[in-house]
Formats: sequence, C-alpha cells, structure tokens
Amino acid sequence: MIVEVVVYNIESAFKAQEGGADRIELCDNPAEGGTTPALGTVEVIRQNVTMDIFVMLRPRGGDFCYSSYEFHTMKRDLLQCQKISIDGFVLGILNPDGTIDKKRCKELIDKARPLKVTCHRAFDMTPDPFQALEDCIEVGFSRILTSGQCPNALQGADLIRQLVERARGRISIMAGSGVNEDSVQKIVSISKVQEIHFSATTFRKSLMTYQNLKIKAMGEQGKSEFLVRTVDPDRVRKIRALASQA
Repeated sequence: MIVEVVVYNIESAFKAQEGGADRIELCDNPAEGGTTPALGTVEVIRQNVTMDIFVMLRPRGGDFCYSSYEFHTMKRDLLQCQKISIDGFVLGILNPDGTIDKKRCKELIDKARPLKVTCHRAFDMTPDPFQALEDCIEVGFSRILTSGQCPNALQGADLIRQLVERARGRISIMAGSGVNEDSVQKIVSISKVQEIHFSATTFRKSLMTYQNLKIKAMGEQGKSEFLVRTVDPDRVRKIRALASQA
C-alpha cells in the first residue's frame, strides 16, 4: 500500500515523513482545495525530506478551465520546480464541457518527463469518468486521484473499483477525500486500490505569547491565526496500518 499525505506547509511535510508516508502532495491554500506552493517552500522541503515530493500545479482555486495566462503560469512553475529536483507533479485541466483538456495536459506532462504526473480531482468533475480514464491514459498521466465522483471516497468506492478494473494496470487509481481511520478499511476493501491519499490533519496552538484576541480571522472566516495546521504522524501510521490490513 502506497500512502500519500497532502501537506500545506513545511512542518506538515516533516510530520508526514515522521509518520512514514511514502509521498507527499505539496500544496498551498487548503481553503481553495490546494494551489501551487511557494518555490521557497518547495526548496526547503526538498532539502530536508527523503520521501517523494509531488507538487501541485494549480494557479488558483475554483474551476479547472484556465486562461492562456494561467496555463503559462503552470508551465513556468513546472520548469522552476524541476530545478529543485522534485519527484513529480499533480495537475488537471478541463475543457469548458468538462472533458479532459488532452492537448494542454499532454504538453505539461511532456515537459515534466521523466517525472511522473498525477491527475488530481479535476477528474471528479468530468461528465464521463470512463472516457476521462482513457483520456488520462492517452496523454500520459501516471495515476488518477479520485473520490469516485462523490463527496468522499467511501461513497464513491464502487466507481473507484470499476476504474481500477477498467484501468487494467495501465494507470494507477488512488483513492482520496475522506480517507481516515474510520473509513480507510472499507474504502480499500471495496475499491481494491493500492494507493491512498489523505491529510491526517491536526492543529497545534500558536507559539505566540501575545495574542490580540480582538482581531480574528484575518483571512478565511472561522479560522484562527493562533492555530497552525499540521499533520499528526500517529494518524499517518494508524491509517497505513489499517489500510494494509484491509
């Protein structure tokens, strides 16, 4: 079982490695579902971890239909990350009708070679998952991250299993979204995946000794500047163990 942990900061990457993750998906902006991280963050993590690092190429939140300027940004970020010696990328581009934008995905995948590329959950926004599967194989994706086109992977486990069967080893199918201690065994048992993706999120208290409590949620509403998102290594170990037993 291959375990990928999605992380949004340097501390989380270190904690994911401590917990025994095989790979991290490195992003920024969890509230947006993950966007491209800062190059400085990528470089520092690369210098300090030994596990595989896959970097998210997503210039903004929202949909996956990008302008020419946004596509150029993705190409520039790809080239800069290659210089940092990462192990792969995570991306997905759709046409206005929701189908995989094969032309632009292939262009990025070709530029990334020999590094591997994962199609992220843009896949779950396509109208025909089986056609999208074939499109992803055609353009050269190495794996697909999917919740089975449902809010979470447990609800979509039947479709994920069908995708695994249809793929016939031509591409890896990785289950993600809602993968945790309570769901992982059912997800793996039903879907037959060999790769899982989860966050093992926890929050630690700020190290600030002074806190102006009159100022709250300078960014996203409901968030506190005095809680720091990180990864719980014990949760990573537990979820891996449960998945391996399924």
